[in-house]
Amino acid sequence: MRIATWNVNSARARAERIGAWLDRSEADVLAIQETKARDDQFPASVFTDRGYEVAHHGLSQWNGVAIASRVGLEDVQVGFPGQPGYGDPEEAEARAIGATCGGVQVWSLYVPNGREVDHPHYAYKLRWLDALREAGSAALAADPDAQIAYGGDFNIAPRDEDVWDIAAFDGLTHVTGPEREAFRALGEAGFEDVVRDRTPGPGVYTYWDYKGLAFPKRRGMRIDFVLASPALRARVSGAGIDREERKGKGASDHAPVIVGLDGDEGLPRDKKKEDGA
Repeated sequence: MRIATWNVNSARARAERIGAWLDRSEADVLAIQETKARDDQFPASVFTDRGYEVAHHGLSQWNGVAIASRVGLEDVQVGFPGQPGYGDPEEAEARAIGATCGGVQVWSLYVPNGREVDHPHYAYKLRWLDALREAGSAALAADPDAQIAYGGDFNIAPRDEDVWDIAAFDGLTHVTGPEREAFRALGEAGFEDVVRDRTPGPGVYTYWDYKGLAFPKRRGMRIDFVLASPALRARVSGAGIDREERKGKGASDHAPVIVGLDGDEGLPRDKKKEDGA
């Protein structure tokens, strides 16, 4: 079984590429972020035509999350317990959806960007992450053997090596101490990154800005992760980042991140062919 996460940066604009990637990736479950669509606009047929069930949560042309699965899609949850909203008055945003897929509770999470350190959105980001930690801790307290995957765009680079030049991020979000501490707290609560050890850096990224030829210049960031509960971590057998999907016309600015369970290597299928697999 293989679980993937991908910020597609508009499901409608990227529909053809998403379908082509599903065809070659053989992902059993895909957590999708930044669909940029209301529920009635979401291109569900891209998934259903390929035998996937899909659940989507979108409220406007911003944010939006979805889960597509060909191993079952049950107990769909929109938002996690205690998830804060943003604004005055505070309004919920389409940033989290979960479902049980093949016995694993998979979450698609689109963590708030934070914008600027002195912006209210930054404080919102920290509240959001703290609420996620509390929800995760409660879930594991209720069932220590729960198999849970937090997949998504976390908008945090946990280590200096996770950005192309840490000096270029001085005073900016994504690399601040409070953000990194919030990410570490998720690990301390039991949800650990299962991709990094299998895709070691530096220079291993999941996001490259469209501006300034960032991709060919290798100026990227590692901000997309799959965090797994202890019971699920015991099943992880491989992981990979499909950097090839960032290439070409109409690509998202993020690459898919893949985790393999129970013997699956989690490598992009094209990579397995290159390696003679």
